[in-house]
Amino acid sequence: MELKLMMEKLGAPQTHLGLKSMIKEVDEDFDGKLSFREFLLIFRKAAAGELQEESGLMALAKLSEIDVALEGVKGAKDFFEAKVQALAASSKFEAELKAEQEERKREEEKRRLRRAAFRELKAAFST
Repeated sequence: MELKLMMEKLGAPQTHLGLKSMIKEVDEDFDGKLSFREFLLIFRKAAAGELQEESGLMALAKLSEIDVALEGVKGAKDFFEAKVQALAASSKFEAELKAEQEERKREEEKRRLRRAAFRELKAAFST
């Protein structure tokens, strides 16, 4: 999910199958997920020319590159800090959405239980 959001934010959205193939390309432990180490591996492979040119990972590596010689170390630091803040903000938003969904589920479960209790009482009085 985070990879999908990151690719969308970078302006290179991917399909579900595209994301799966991207993960498979660097998934060293075959768990179907990207660890931090595997995420860093994307950039190492890109620098070594080991990624397929049409790969979504190559697009990711190109979209998130910064020329330190041009921008300077402070520029690179600001670039990556801005990316981290953007991801944290989207994660916070997602957490809020998830909390709202959980609350709705709990409310629906309470309603269902109240209805079931009411039906039981109704059945007891109608006999």
